[in-house]
Amino acid sequence: MFKSFIKISMFFLFMSTVSFSQTVISKYAGEFLTIGVGGRALGMGGAQVATVNDVTSGYWNPAGLAFMDYPQIALMHEEHFGDLVNYNYGAVAIPYGTDMSFGLSVIRLSVDGIPDTREALVDRVTGDVIYDITNPRALIDPSRIIEFSNTDWAFYLTFAKRQNEDFYWGTNVKILKRDIAEFSAVGIGFDIGAVYMMTDRLQLGANIQDVTTTLVAWNTGRNELISPTAKIGAAYQIDFFAGTITPALDLDMRFENRRFASNFNVGPVSFDMHFGFEYNFKNLLAVRAGYNDVKQLTVGAGIKLPKLNIDYSFARFNDSEFDRLPDTHRISLMLTLEEPQFMR
Repeated sequence: MFKSFIKISMFFLFMSTVSFSQTVISKYAGEFLTIGVGGRALGMGGAQVATVNDVTSGYWNPAGLAFMDYPQIALMHEEHFGDLVNYNYGAVAIPYGTDMSFGLSVIRLSVDGIPDTREALVDRVTGDVIYDITNPRALIDPSRIIEFSNTDWAFYLTFAKRQNEDFYWGTNVKILKRDIAEFSAVGIGFDIGAVYMMTDRLQLGANIQDVTTTLVAWNTGRNELISPTAKIGAAYQIDFFAGTITPALDLDMRFENRRFASNFNVGPVSFDMHFGFEYNFKNLLAVRAGYNDVKQLTVGAGIKLPKLNIDYSFARFNDSEFDRLPDTHRISLMLTLEEPQFMR
């Protein structure tokens, strides 16, 4: 019952936003892009802007892709709220020349089996379809209820370059495809990021997502604009007991007037924090913990095998209003073609 209620609510919320032909700045139009990718990153609460340096950089900060020395492939599957929302991620990246890297990342989010009751209300006497729920003869005909899916796709095309030993930069071209029932939309946007090595241990990062404002055009005539999000972060490495501790802190700045839906705000500008740390023992075993922007405590662990990284993260909603929502488990795999012939 709870899942059906959520699915129906999502559909009618969507219907209320696509009914009119207009161009608007939509507060949550790109929200499916904020879930995150990779067991390592999500175990650290999503604090990745300054510390990411692998194939997942295409999502977190395109500049991080320039740190790679070997081609990499990453995969992740996740089910939100039990099996209500299916979330899949895949990426591949290759180093090119002495200072460049290219990558492709794909995200797919889907909600299946949403009941469509728009044509299921009938007159109990005549059996004709009606649309007035206040009609005293209105009756739901279960045989007229059909199902549909809500599917969102995002494709990231990434380029990164090492400008010098201390400065790295990168950019994404982002293509969006959204479908719900008979409605569909396409969009295009751009991200730009940078990483600066202030010292051998201190890294600073920045990523401006949807830097030119991303346009999502629906076949209803409605155009939604995704406002830029500025993400800044810092990470520091500390030697400890035959390993390394890396604390990291990110700050997301949005300009959508989210106010109370954020950690704090200054007028229409909202701020959300991500905090995480990782202890990496001899580059073989890692344990992680963090706190993310939706007030979740996260923990995780990872193991590095020859050419293969396996990472796991766990998250739980700690707010009483979400007591009925199941915990979230994420497992990701990353394959590194660590062979001399593939080295940068």
